[in-house]
Amino acid sequence: MIEVPKKTKERAILVAVDTKDLNREIVEEHLAELEELAITAGAETIIKIIQERYTFDSAFYIGKGKAEELASLVEINDINLIIFDDDLTPVQVRNLERLIERKIVDRSGLILDIFASRAKTKEAKTQVELAQLQYMLPRLTRAWTHLSKQFGGIGTKGPGETQIETDRRIIRTRISLLKEKLNKIEAQRSTQSQGRKDFVRISLVGYTNAGKSTLFNLLTDANVFAEDKLFATLDSTTRIFDLNKDNKVLISDTVGFIRKLPPHLIASFKSTLNEVRDADIILHVVDLSHSYFEDHIEVVDKTLKELGCENKNQIKIFNKLDIVEDKNRIQFVRNNYKHGIIISAERGINVSGLKDNIVNMIEKSFVEEKVDLQLTDSKKAASIHSLAHVLSETYDDNYIHITYRANRENSLKLKKIIYGE
Repeated sequence: MIEVPKKTKERAILVAVDTKDLNREIVEEHLAELEELAITAGAETIIKIIQERYTFDSAFYIGKGKAEELASLVEINDINLIIFDDDLTPVQVRNLERLIERKIVDRSGLILDIFASRAKTKEAKTQVELAQLQYMLPRLTRAWTHLSKQFGGIGTKGPGETQIETDRRIIRTRISLLKEKLNKIEAQRSTQSQGRKDFVRISLVGYTNAGKSTLFNLLTDANVFAEDKLFATLDSTTRIFDLNKDNKVLISDTVGFIRKLPPHLIASFKSTLNEVRDADIILHVVDLSHSYFEDHIEVVDKTLKELGCENKNQIKIFNKLDIVEDKNRIQFVRNNYKHGIIISAERGINVSGLKDNIVNMIEKSFVEEKVDLQLTDSKKAASIHSLAHVLSETYDDNYIHITYRANRENSLKLKKIIYGE
């Protein structure tokens, strides 16, 4: 019998900088979230450090003196991983690695590592690989510092640079291939979307670990993986949701958002996030039990704006009512978020109220129109089929009579196309 050695957790120091732009409490909360990310990635936090500075140090992020102190702590506490709460420049990473001689990871690198471990489908794996390569490309010089350490001096610089350039070309070629692959996936999704235009489309969004997948499972009887960890779900899942006897909608669960989310990660997950872009209604799930839930709302709203979705119909759903300790928070939400709804997806509390809100929004957001087109107006008819749900279509000798239902945005577009308004 062969004994398989247990994988030991990496011992980590977490580091953040408290600049004049932030207050201490917010920095501590950011660092607490970084610790959650580290746990999700499989690391054990041994020490947390907050360095007070007016600005970030361009060479060492925390300043050379503090970096030297960090090097001493690493030796004393048997640390093999240092995680920084902000993105580091290639120069900062190189300087820190030379001084501390341990693995240096920044927030984006940590998130990418979690995404890589959680990716299950081919699409998610492709998206994560693309993001990782785009993250790695400017930091590639780190991998070749061994040349100067082993030999040093004249005769070593050229080969190192040649190897780096070779690797850069390989990575750029791979990035191009992955982008092509994702473009094909996006085209397939677009084709699938055409077949779904008969349904009102709803997308669940929210800060990571807000309870989106739990709510999705409750509404659709699906079996999407839900866990009390950051980024439990990466792949979008779409199911039919029976609102009532008159309304069947398509609802999609999507990847959670987080503060300081790497821009190239958003770009890589473009095909997945198109579920949000194509949605008629966005259900923004908020963890009401979290002390910084308003900060989470701001992060999600900012990300939605980056995706061009800030003007879509949105319902804010304040989840985890069953574990809210400060009951004043419930009254605060009622006073400040008039159209929000408070629920517990875990316990099924007030889900009927959520369904009523969705039905009301559908009735307010969609209009039914009837138009008579000339038989020669085939392009206008095609536009109606593309942008609306056609309820009926009949022909006579001179006209096409079409009755359709569309959201207000598409209804305005169609009026411009049909009537030139």
